[in-house]
Amino acid sequence: MKIKQNYLKGKSVFIVSLLLIGITILTVYLTGINYNRSLTSNLYLSLGIIATSLFLFMTYGLYKGIGLIDNFPKFRNFKRGDIMGNASPTFDTPSIDVGDGIGGLILSILLWIGMTILIIVLLILLEAVFWFSIFIILAMLYWIFFRALKLVFNKSKDTKGDIGISAVYSLTYTLLYIGWIFGIVYLTEIMK
Repeated sequence: MKIKQNYLKGKSVFIVSLLLIGITILTVYLTGINYNRSLTSNLYLSLGIIATSLFLFMTYGLYKGIGLIDNFPKFRNFKRGDIMGNASPTFDTPSIDVGDGIGGLILSILLWIGMTILIIVLLILLEAVFWFSIFIILAMLYWIFFRALKLVFNKSKDTKGDIGISAVYSLTYTLLYIGWIFGIVYLTEIMK
C-alpha cells in the first residue's frame, strides 16, 4: 500500500513568507522602540527570526513528508523581444517666452495649468510603473521561495518520520539560504 503524501500549495507558502517578513519587521520595530540598536543589530535580529522560522518550517515539513505544488498563475501572454525600444528617449524642450503684459500673464497661467496636468499624468504613469515593478519583484520572490523550498521538500520522502535527518537537512538548507546574508552583514560591519 502506497502512503499518500501531503502537499502544500506554492501560493500559500509565499503568502505565509510575506506574513513572516511583515511580522519580523513589526517585531524588530516594536522591540527596538526603547533601545537604540544599530542597523546591523536589527539586521541580525531580523535574519535570526527568519532563519529560525525557516528552520522550524522545513524541519516540520521534512519530518511530516510534505511536498510542494506549484499553483502560481502562468504568464504566457508576454512576448519576448524589445519591450520599450529606446529606454531613454531624447526630445527637445521648447523655450517659451511669453512676454510682458496681460497676454503674457494669461499665457503663463495657461502654461502653468498645462504643465500641472502633464505632471499629474506623469505621476499616474509613474505609479503604474511602480506597482508593476512591485508585482514583478513579488513574482521573482515567489519563484525563488518556491524553487528553494521545492528543492528542500524533494527530500521529504527520505526524511519522513525521522526528526534527526529532517533537522540536519533543514539546518543545512537554512545555512545555505540565510547564511550568506549573515556573511554580507558581517563583512559590511567589518569594512566600516
